[in-house]
Amino acid sequence: MSTYDYVIIGAGSAGCVLANRLSEDPENSVLLLEAGGKDSSMLIHMPAGVGKLISTDKVNWYYNTEQQKALGNRPLFWPRGKVLGGSSSINGMIYIRGHASDYDLWRQMGLKGWGFDEVLPYFKRAEDNEAGANEFHGADGPLGVSNANNSNPLFDAFVSAGLEAGFPHTDDFNGPQQEGMGTYQTTIRNNKRCSAATAYLVPALNRSNLTVEVKAMTSRILFAGNKAIGVEYIQGKKTKVASAKKEVLLCGGAINSPQTLLLSGIGSREELAKFDIPLVAHIPGVGQNLQDHLDCIVQTKCTQPITLASQANPLRALLTGMQYVFFKSGPGTTQGLESGAFLKTKADLDSPDIQLHFITAIMKDHAREQVKEHGYTVHVCQLRPESRGYIGLKSADPFDHALIQPNYLTSAKDLEVLRDGVKLTRNILAQNAMAPYRGEELAPGSSVQSDEDIDAWIRASAETIYHPVGTAKMGTDDMAVVDERCKVHGIDGLRVVDASVMPTLVGGNTNAPTIMIAEKISDDILGKPALVPNQGL
Repeated sequence: MSTYDYVIIGAGSAGCVLANRLSEDPENSVLLLEAGGKDSSMLIHMPAGVGKLISTDKVNWYYNTEQQKALGNRPLFWPRGKVLGGSSSINGMIYIRGHASDYDLWRQMGLKGWGFDEVLPYFKRAEDNEAGANEFHGADGPLGVSNANNSNPLFDAFVSAGLEAGFPHTDDFNGPQQEGMGTYQTTIRNNKRCSAATAYLVPALNRSNLTVEVKAMTSRILFAGNKAIGVEYIQGKKTKVASAKKEVLLCGGAINSPQTLLLSGIGSREELAKFDIPLVAHIPGVGQNLQDHLDCIVQTKCTQPITLASQANPLRALLTGMQYVFFKSGPGTTQGLESGAFLKTKADLDSPDIQLHFITAIMKDHAREQVKEHGYTVHVCQLRPESRGYIGLKSADPFDHALIQPNYLTSAKDLEVLRDGVKLTRNILAQNAMAPYRGEELAPGSSVQSDEDIDAWIRASAETIYHPVGTAKMGTDDMAVVDERCKVHGIDGLRVVDASVMPTLVGGNTNAPTIMIAEKISDDILGKPALVPNQGL
């Protein structure tokens, strides 16, 4: 047995932040456990490698959901990072915080300290924005943020088409106005992916008070009564124990965190009894409240050979890789996902309910199937779904994947918003700005026109865009798992710090909000006062 002040489970976005911030004090000894391996693959650090990362299980948990009744009984593929940096090492590198109203809603739900003016200072503290600091952005933080370079004319054409369709333009999706067509900011710095591991963990690795163990699978959290006292984990074929003098910090994400809590005896009494797991605390909300962004894909052939299809040629792909390795230049420096939009499907909405991601390629099966035909894709994502699912156990074996039941489209409203989003997207793509590039619509296809046909197409083809949250939610109600300080209700010395604590899904990508949560909670763990709220924004 080894002893530390803090034991952190999971070296994803939140775990890397906590490992850095807690080990800044040399008096704190910190152990960081990661079930995956090191982030040494070039494909992780080269932005264009993102497509390959999704299609390999070497750095990816490669999850699948249960069959979805509302989606033609299809199971959906859920890639999640299994490597230092977690999903920040395999994601699309889009830097989005969500809408200010998302966080104001959390405060209205009784979560003191989580309004937008209170969390903005933590977003800014984390950020190293290449454009410099202003009232919405920071420039001295660990996380590199840059404006996408829009190197392909298709990106500008898409934004122009949106303006022709009557939608506004926004200079900064993370600034005073989220709504509109524009260019994404990315977690890319100096033409390299800036994952949470790159930003937070690498600068801390030389600290003698920080220990990082990879390929270390947590089997359960250990308790003395109602106090967390350590972690049992399996490394190689050996079972090991690490004792925590101060706190155990669970940062496994929206799937692994509830699974670990359940395996450790924290959850619904009835659920635990199914697997003969001794009860530590009856907290029925563990694994419940699962929310995710469902997404459908509008695809069009491109009449000009200027898309990423050229990279399907093995020789071209090799040359791109060599150019990146030796010069950090060329197509390898971008992820092909540089422009998009946050739009309202109805004018009277208070905030956008649809997010668009524009990609200069035809996407099939999450990029696991390579397409040689030139084309472009628009991901149409509903931002605030009403449907709720859950995470459960399939067995008491920590190596077995959890049961993932998102219950997509169980709310009729969710289908309506996606349908309206598809119509809106088709209208944008029909504008004059896209005319020089517009070929045949591949999906939904010209035969899909009526609401009924669009609905059927959505049910047959919709997929996740990889933003699960909410399965260990903050709150004070009977289904809440943690309080506003991310402390597990009724348990001493245990916090959950990751996307699972979000009570509701934010209107955008979830990596930046997860980093913000860990930044904020690190201050609370260390007993520091909260940063001064930003007023008047």
